[in-house]
Amino acid sequence: MLDTYIVVDCETTGLKPKTEKLVEIGAVKIENGRVTESFEMLINPGKQMDERVVELTGITNEELKKAPAIEEILPSFVTFCKDYPLVGHNLGFDHSFLKKACVNLDLPFEKDGVDTLRISRVCLAELPSKKLGDLCEYYQIPLKPHRALADAEATALLLEKLKEQFAKEDASDKILDLFTPKRLVYQVKKQSKASKQQKERILLFAAQKKIVLDFDVEQLTRNEASRQYDLLIARYGRLEMAKR
Repeated sequence: MLDTYIVVDCETTGLKPKTEKLVEIGAVKIENGRVTESFEMLINPGKQMDERVVELTGITNEELKKAPAIEEILPSFVTFCKDYPLVGHNLGFDHSFLKKACVNLDLPFEKDGVDTLRISRVCLAELPSKKLGDLCEYYQIPLKPHRALADAEATALLLEKLKEQFAKEDASDKILDLFTPKRLVYQVKKQSKASKQQKERILLFAAQKKIVLDFDVEQLTRNEASRQYDLLIARYGRLEMAKR
């Protein structure tokens, strides 16, 4: 049974870990049912967030521009997690973003975990919604949604409620298995940083077209640089070749 673990929640620029970025990590260390440490950091994703995400999270693009880049934050988070299992609500989502970022920075992140969403789907099957907010309302857990640390703290309380109600000594092996950490798997290849030539090409395009880029060229991967250049051409047209 879980005694010491890390509850984590992430806010991101979008839903797809292969193309979107982390903007906030919040986590709490739980020992014997109590919070003993916490971790909370905003992250500069190197790109603009959509207004929909800004409205949802309350995190502004201005705040993110002042935040450190992922390589300045992630090593501290990995150290915070140590070898403890992870807990999250829809943990696969958070793990996929964290795993991708760790792979890109050559940081080890092999983790076991427990998903409160999976537990809820089995143990609270009669409830119409298994969203974190709705489950917190069901258990009367206070929640400020869509901020990473607040969601992590609420998820920690949710897990304790679920353990108290369902992970009893006389519970079935199937139920107890839900509360047992399992290896988290997300296959991802390292994404190389954009080449000097790619970055120079984008900056030259922006200068000649007199446009302000809404992303940080220095944070682009090779694939992102190629995609951004194609998007610039589609929007502004190709550069005119100098006449001889």
